[in-house]
Amino acid sequence: MQSCFSGIDLFAGAGGMSLGAMQSGIDVKFAVENDPHAASTYKHNFRNAVVFDDDIRSLQEIRLNLGNNVILFGGPPCQGFSTSNQKTRSSSNEKNWLFQEFVRVITLVTPLPKWVIFENVKGFSDTESGTFLRRVVNEISSLGYNVSYEKLNAVDFGIPQKRTRFFIVGNLHGIDFEFPAKRDTVVTVKDALQDLPVLDVGAKDVWKSYRSEAYSAYAKHLRGDLESSPNHEVTYNSGLVVDRYKHIPQGGNWQNIPKHLMANYKDVSRCHTGIYHRLVENLPSIVIGNYRKNMLIHPSQDRGLSVREAARLQSFPDWFEFKGTIGFQQQQVGNAVPPLLAKAVFKKILMYENDLVRTEV
Repeated sequence: MQSCFSGIDLFAGAGGMSLGAMQSGIDVKFAVENDPHAASTYKHNFRNAVVFDDDIRSLQEIRLNLGNNVILFGGPPCQGFSTSNQKTRSSSNEKNWLFQEFVRVITLVTPLPKWVIFENVKGFSDTESGTFLRRVVNEISSLGYNVSYEKLNAVDFGIPQKRTRFFIVGNLHGIDFEFPAKRDTVVTVKDALQDLPVLDVGAKDVWKSYRSEAYSAYAKHLRGDLESSPNHEVTYNSGLVVDRYKHIPQGGNWQNIPKHLMANYKDVSRCHTGIYHRLVENLPSIVIGNYRKNMLIHPSQDRGLSVREAARLQSFPDWFEFKGTIGFQQQQVGNAVPPLLAKAVFKKILMYENDLVRTEV
């Protein structure tokens, strides 16, 4: 017997966490997202949820009947905690303190949510020598929650991407929560992308048919019964950039590009290894972050990734449609929590709840 839970998603973005919750059987009823482009995507895909599309600091009450079984979850802006951001990765970054809003909104729910999930980049736990981690844990614990935390890598949960995220899980049951176990199956870039259409640089196809039957169980799962899918937009690149692509083998990067084609870089040696990285088809992808800025390259086609391809590598199902211009779509995909990673955490929580229900019966 499964308990019926309502979900609240804070700092929802396009809805990666909400999607994982929904796929677990949780009814996500309320979300907060200030960015208008991400909020537009969220509203389009989660039409039954109420979306507060304003600054979370102005949220003073939640006027919904959520019931007694509530899970509140979300990830405050993470750029200030990222290990790639050394300029504002400190307590002086105002956005780094938005975790306090996460804690504040917990107290707006009556009765308190039975479970809370705080998610962020892996660098959150050691920023300012763990100051923020201790603050979040202490403040959530002070509300009566038993708190556990862990770093989880998406690749260990059937997602074709090496992407580590940090999770804090709190509950009012006094349970020492154990995070979901890793899976043995490794999903590759080829598993994720093989059936998607061949595209040109600058492609603008909103909906497009598949080029073949689904190649893998992973692709079949994300594709479902669809005959076409949305978001096959690709960034337009100049001829010079396309020429650079042609010199890069799978697993290679800017270092494989002839020097004369990189002459416009003031100091090419300052490029990090993720710049002009071509994905390896028989391995999981590297992190899908700001993949347009990094010029992440398709494994076999001389172009950047389409929005749909990046979404596949993030584990978004093909029916999920991103809204806004291509730049905003790319940002939404790159910022999202992989839905299947979130789903693994939610399913483990519901296993605990089911055990509690059986014990009570």
